[in-house]
Amino acid sequence: MTTTTTTKSPFQSLSSSPLPSHFKPHPSKPLKFTPKIICSNLKSPPKQLTITSILRSIPDWADGIKERRMKQRRPLYKHDDWVRHRSSLRHLRHLLSSLSSRVILSLVPPVIAFTSVAAVVASYNTAVIWHLLPEVFPVLRASSLPYQLTAPALALLLVFRTEASYSRFEEGRKAWSKVICGTNDFARQVMVSVENDSRLKTALLRYIMAFPVALKCHLINESDIRKDLHDLLEDEDLAILLSSNNHPRCIIQFISQSMKLLDLEEPKRTVLESKVSCFHEGIGVCEQIMGIPIPLSYTRLTSRFLVLWHLTLPIILWDDCNWIVVPATFVSAASLFCIEEVGVLIEEPFQMLSLDELCTRVCENVQEAMNSEKKIRETLIMKKEATSRNGPSLNGHPKAGNEQKSRSTYGDEQKNRSTSGDEQRNRSNSNSSSPR
Repeated sequence: MTTTTTTKSPFQSLSSSPLPSHFKPHPSKPLKFTPKIICSNLKSPPKQLTITSILRSIPDWADGIKERRMKQRRPLYKHDDWVRHRSSLRHLRHLLSSLSSRVILSLVPPVIAFTSVAAVVASYNTAVIWHLLPEVFPVLRASSLPYQLTAPALALLLVFRTEASYSRFEEGRKAWSKVICGTNDFARQVMVSVENDSRLKTALLRYIMAFPVALKCHLINESDIRKDLHDLLEDEDLAILLSSNNHPRCIIQFISQSMKLLDLEEPKRTVLESKVSCFHEGIGVCEQIMGIPIPLSYTRLTSRFLVLWHLTLPIILWDDCNWIVVPATFVSAASLFCIEEVGVLIEEPFQMLSLDELCTRVCENVQEAMNSEKKIRETLIMKKEATSRNGPSLNGHPKAGNEQKSRSTYGDEQKNRSTSGDEQRNRSNSNSSSPR
């Protein structure tokens, strides 16, 4: 009987031998392959220049400058600013800064367009007069009588348009004045009324300070409310605020819930609740100004009137001015469109007001009052105790310990007055009884 022996290769013996536990392979997991495109030194394809893109380049540039200037932070005026504002050199300063004015830079597209139209009309009429064109082409001219009749209407239209915009600006300024005054008064009432719960009192004061900031961010586009309220609110409160659709009304909810938790008497609670209505009124007025512009038909009528006026102005002025119609159209377009542009800019007042400075100032005022409240109270208590011991102080506090002395002094004065009155009566009687 023959026995067959099978020889194993060393690799087979190695694979069949048991492996330690830390060398055993883990169960395989499905591999996920996410393709990534790595672009190195790849440039976006250049935009194709079209007639539309070329014509829109100048208006887009002017609008970009205007919007960037609208987002600039405006400071509140101080004494030095007012002195500079009414200086006799203001006219020269304003003239030299014309090229940096956002109003004038925003007028570049319409002024260039109408001046170009005037140059084209002047060139055409010159070519017709010099017989460079066939006799079929007429000279573009017209009577100036229609312009003389419609000029007062255009002037009144521009004046009323600007006046309506300024009334909106004034209404927005008054609304924010009420909000700022209401915030200061509300904080003062809280500091006077709440005496026990200092932690909840501090939180309520921070909510009150946060309301103007939240309203400002609600009205101005692209405001960073997280950055503005990071130092006033805690992270939990800020997360709830950011999840809401109306940030100032969410702050009012924080204020109302905080006042519910306070242990206050009913008259004090009623006074504090009345201050919240000032915040609601400010939100309502500001949202109406922001959401309801001047009637669009009025704005469109003004724009169309100005455009048609300046398109036909070179034809009207050709007989009297010839080539001077080009600078005349330039001056007229720059002047009238400037008035219209100012009305459009101040129609949205919140971009023109110094809201950042107002919010910063009201926060500083309330914070200063919070820091000095305890010190002022201790000082007044010390004065009251000193008054009760040593008599009245220099600032006129009433006497507490010397009440009996003041009463005796008052009685002596009354006695002296009565004695002097008796002496005068005796003298008069003696004079009347003496023989003449």
